[in-house]
Amino acid sequence: MSVDTLAIVISAATLLLGFVTAFGWLVSRMDARIDRVEHGLAQRIERVEHELAQRIERVEHELVEVKIAVARIEGPPRHLVTR
Repeated sequence: MSVDTLAIVISAATLLLGFVTAFGWLVSRMDARIDRVEHGLAQRIERVEHELAQRIERVEHELVEVKIAVARIEGPPRHLVTR
């Protein structure tokens, strides 16, 4: 092997190693960013679920109150019809 060929092979190997290292670094950065986004979304979803559960509980409570009010307005059913 001549010196020129050896230099080309070593340069190519060094460039390939550099590209592989850069790609690995890029993938690790993307993974870290995706993890941060997933964590933020999970917190947001939990907060929304909690707020939604509270709203549903309030609506259920108000519905019971409305049913009671309607029952009071209608009164007990009349068993005897008077004319």
